[in-house]
Amino acid sequence: MSDMSMNRRDGDGHLPGPVGGPGHGQPSGSGHAPGSGQGDWQAGVLGDLMGHGAGTGAPAAPRGPLPVQPHAPVPQQPAQPQAAPQAYARQYTPQAPQARAPETVPVPGSDAPAGRPRHGDPLARRALRTLRGALGSSVAKAVAAETELATQVQQPVTTGRQIVVTSIRGGSGKTTVTALLSRTYNHFRHDPVLTLEADAALGTLPVRLGVQSLRWTCADLAQIVRPSMQLTDITGYLVPLPDGGWLLPGSQGRIGAQVDVATYRTVMVALRRYFGVTVVDCETLPGEVARTALDTAHARVLTAPATAEGLVSTHAVLDWLGSLPVPVLPRTVVVLTVQSPHPAVDLGKAVEKLRATGAGVVVLPYDRHLASGGAVTSELLGFQTREAAVRLAADVLQRAVALPASGAAR
Repeated sequence: MSDMSMNRRDGDGHLPGPVGGPGHGQPSGSGHAPGSGQGDWQAGVLGDLMGHGAGTGAPAAPRGPLPVQPHAPVPQQPAQPQAAPQAYARQYTPQAPQARAPETVPVPGSDAPAGRPRHGDPLARRALRTLRGALGSSVAKAVAAETELATQVQQPVTTGRQIVVTSIRGGSGKTTVTALLSRTYNHFRHDPVLTLEADAALGTLPVRLGVQSLRWTCADLAQIVRPSMQLTDITGYLVPLPDGGWLLPGSQGRIGAQVDVATYRTVMVALRRYFGVTVVDCETLPGEVARTALDTAHARVLTAPATAEGLVSTHAVLDWLGSLPVPVLPRTVVVLTVQSPHPAVDLGKAVEKLRATGAGVVVLPYDRHLASGGAVTSELLGFQTREAAVRLAADVLQRAVALPASGAAR
């Protein structure tokens, strides 16, 4: 019986092999636990199914749940913080603090009580000049001379010209000369003209130009100016002047505000392509900003009082400028400001001595309108003062156009 049972075949003519053995298609490394009855029964059924369906397709899936595979314990990993969703991260991305827009403040001294404005020339002098013009033939010559100067002031420029006005000491008329140049260029030229204040020590340039209120300063504009800005974008941060042109003040009239070298360079480099002429009211020498402005300007104006002390100081500065490696005297014009009706020095000899250094010299005569302070009005300037202002503007611009700058501004 045992032999017959051993040789007995199943219904399909196959000899049943050892249950769960490797001969029935079950891999030897199946991982079943020995002695598991449920596992042996499932393995046998799987082997019979694979044996009968050989070559007919993929093996059938086992019936019932898969056996549990023993495995080694997985070491515990430290908990990692979950990344925030992208929308959440975008919502709470820290933003750079934006500069707060300054408030508009009135110009210090603009509301001061002013008396009746005075004309630069006395009434008798104006009447005498009118009479001479009616009787003599000098009117045609004067008109021809003014036309020639106006043509020089109106000459075109390929790139923006930067003209710096500085002085050796305070009270020499530096801001007054800057205001005269600004009004002259705005009157004769058709391209945009900018007047910039680089002297933040309670400068009076806004008062001289007739400005009533201020908002943006050099330091504010240096933080927001971008190369992609248009002229219309830039002028939104500037102060429009009554006679044309724009003003960029150095401060709002508060003590402690300063224009450093980095701010000055940033503003000048960024704005020079928007304006045909830029007139800078710089601090007095030997300040760091003043030396930087002198080095990078296309032309420079040095104001000095027409006194014995002023002439001595001017000669010392011209000697220093002449000792620099780059010649700057050909692009320098000295303005002798006469601050009294009767000067105590010989202006003719002083001019001749200063011109011997290679610099240009212009004498700004005494003017009652300028001496009284306040806003500079072109209609109230004396005849000789207007003529000197136009001659100065023509001489400085001619030097700025004919000769390249020695520093960064090209």
